[in-house]
Amino acid sequence: MMEPLLTLLVLLLVFTIAPSKARNITLGSLLTTEGVNTSWISPSGDFAFGFQLISTNTYLLAVWFDKTVNKSMAWYAKTNTQVPEVVLVPSGSRLQLSSNGLSLLDPGGHELWNPQVPGAAYANMLDTGNFVLLGADGSTKWGTFDSPADTILPTQGPFSEVQLYSRLTQADYSNGRFLLQVKDGNLEFDLVAVPSGNKYRSYLTPNTGGNGSQLLFNETGGVYFTLKDGTEITITSTIMGSMVNYYQRATLDPDGVFRQYVYPKKEAVTRGWKYIGWTAVDFIPRNICDVFTTSDGSGACGFNSYCSFNWNQNETVECQCPPHYSFIDEARKYKGCKANFQQQSCDLDEATMIDEFDLIPMKGIDWPSADYESFTSVGMDDCQKLCLTDCFCAVTVFNEGNCWKKKLPMSNGRMDSSVDRTLYLKVPKNNNSLSIINTGSIKWKKDKKYWILGSCLLLGSFLLVLILLISFILFGHYFAKKSKKIDPPKQSYSTGGLPLKSFTYEELHEATGGFCEEIGSGGSGVVYKGTLQDQLGTHIAVKKINKVLPDIEKEFAVEVQTIGWTFHKNLVRLLGFCNEGAKRLLVYEFMPNGPLNEFIFCTIRPSWYQRGLLYLHEECSTQIIHCDIKPQNILLDNNLTAKISDFGLAKLLQMDQTQTTTGIRGTRGYVAPEWFKNIAVTAKVDVYSFGVILLEIVCCRRNVEQDIIDEDRAILTDWANDCYRSGRIDLLVEGDEEASFDIKRVQRFLAVALWCIQEDPAMRPTMHKVTQMLDGAVEIAVPPDPASYISSLQ
Repeated sequence: MMEPLLTLLVLLLVFTIAPSKARNITLGSLLTTEGVNTSWISPSGDFAFGFQLISTNTYLLAVWFDKTVNKSMAWYAKTNTQVPEVVLVPSGSRLQLSSNGLSLLDPGGHELWNPQVPGAAYANMLDTGNFVLLGADGSTKWGTFDSPADTILPTQGPFSEVQLYSRLTQADYSNGRFLLQVKDGNLEFDLVAVPSGNKYRSYLTPNTGGNGSQLLFNETGGVYFTLKDGTEITITSTIMGSMVNYYQRATLDPDGVFRQYVYPKKEAVTRGWKYIGWTAVDFIPRNICDVFTTSDGSGACGFNSYCSFNWNQNETVECQCPPHYSFIDEARKYKGCKANFQQQSCDLDEATMIDEFDLIPMKGIDWPSADYESFTSVGMDDCQKLCLTDCFCAVTVFNEGNCWKKKLPMSNGRMDSSVDRTLYLKVPKNNNSLSIINTGSIKWKKDKKYWILGSCLLLGSFLLVLILLISFILFGHYFAKKSKKIDPPKQSYSTGGLPLKSFTYEELHEATGGFCEEIGSGGSGVVYKGTLQDQLGTHIAVKKINKVLPDIEKEFAVEVQTIGWTFHKNLVRLLGFCNEGAKRLLVYEFMPNGPLNEFIFCTIRPSWYQRGLLYLHEECSTQIIHCDIKPQNILLDNNLTAKISDFGLAKLLQMDQTQTTTGIRGTRGYVAPEWFKNIAVTAKVDVYSFGVILLEIVCCRRNVEQDIIDEDRAILTDWANDCYRSGRIDLLVEGDEEASFDIKRVQRFLAVALWCIQEDPAMRPTMHKVTQMLDGAVEIAVPPDPASYISSLQ
């Protein structure tokens, strides 16, 4: 039933976004780098094809988003060679359309580029972003969609063979250090040498399916890899779902991360900003700093540098140099770092080496593949001496009697809180002005007069900032008092990371038909289905909050705005709110397939594929502590993609709305055991709840079944553990032919779930680790028996 509905949805979207009739570009038409005819525009004006200036007197022949502020590139011409290179176009060049296709000529008349398309009768710049050459019969002879540069667009594909080279930098369109390619039906991300383009190795190989498989960016906003049997593996996706309100693109960025972006077609005018820009809504790999493990190439960053992944800064990659090192080229950090001192001479005797060089500690940083010599059963002092007296040694590592020496150049460097050992970097003593480096922070020691001067400057700067801050607060207070008399303007409806809309109660009463169709209820309130009176007739879910803490009129609006800015493809999107008198309502995107419990606990079991892939492989959780993860709070959209609801409401509700009679946050059966103990609550409480849900998905039954005849089976977590220990996993999926046939996957999911529900929170994996375990990307050790933990406490 789902397949026809999904097909209908796609067709509706296609008809909705159907472009105006394309304007034919006739033979003999000409574009030049200067003057009036520099580009051809699509009927809607969304895309343009022509010459784009990238530096002084240098252009690209390109397709770009013509209505975005920065005219973002969607395609640019490259040579038709084994390793395609960007075509740089000098000022004064021209492009001519003839029966032989397109011919790009420099000012002297020499041909720079020609896709060789005989039989072309005319051309069109389409509203999809595809510039095409067509024959007299209307058949497409060639299009820019056939040969992407670093970006693909919705409707582009399917590709059984394709290459996307990243740019070298954002401003340098030369081939960069990363390559995404579909080859022989397999998808892989490769690290390549610059400028030769020689492939070092693959840094990511998603589990794809061989000959016959294809890459596709579909109309609903998802980049998929389709296998021969029709199975779709999600590469990236977005909750936006429509090309009507958003521009979309997926780009292999210069840092090697494949990101999917959206851009609202109607630019936001709020909070003093007119333009929100491109927003990354999904990306792969999840942390590129961690995917490089061999000595081939330099890794995510250049040699002798280290990589950190900024989750809070739009998931960006930052490359840094260690102390006493600096970038070879600040504008091209991929070239790596060089030492700012003379390297230790091998002609020095050992005593001089020790007198002139020292080792400074660095925490949270590692170059895992730079080792060239190791020792066992040595002490710290001996380990350090071994490095100080070795002219090749640049870094040493000591850990519990083991000693490793690393030499230059160092590769695959990364900085992360999970690195729990200390490295010692060798630097000259007369330049050793550093104290301990903790996850990349540097504390400089200066001599006294510079310290005094710096302190004075710092104090002066602090006072200046303080004065400005106080002035700003006073002015803001004055302005706020005046603005209280003016009703705030209503914000436009948005689902793309923009501020929320403030609805009136009357609007929501009308949208829900007087709150007549109830679709859910819980401790926080009742949820009703509604339809907005907008052009699309957007379906919504309206939650009436029953009991809100008193005297929080201001806090309510601030809190829901904060929730609205929390953006993740697996969170049910908060669209707006109503804060009118004593009425508090929240407006969410509508999830047509309802909560997960209705899906997996129904009479007819969902297929094993739907349970195993569409939910588990869509990153069901985030690092934010939800505290009430359960099937009722996991909703399914049209594509059965899981999204978490009721996120962020705990601060708005009275305490008794989120507690059971024992004072425990969450719902019985899914509550982590630390709630019952004097133990700090962390994100691992959600990992525990996820483990319980994973068992429920595999077994298609609730965690607690009170009416079951066999008492040993009443509590699913206990029974699953007993089955696992006794080697009778088949009992868990008895009567489920699909699951029984795939018993190895059941065993893997069961092992992951048992790791998640460990009594000790420290024993539970992170959600990132859980996704790797579910995908089979890492080996899964036998989970400890919870009974052994309990006995150890007695």
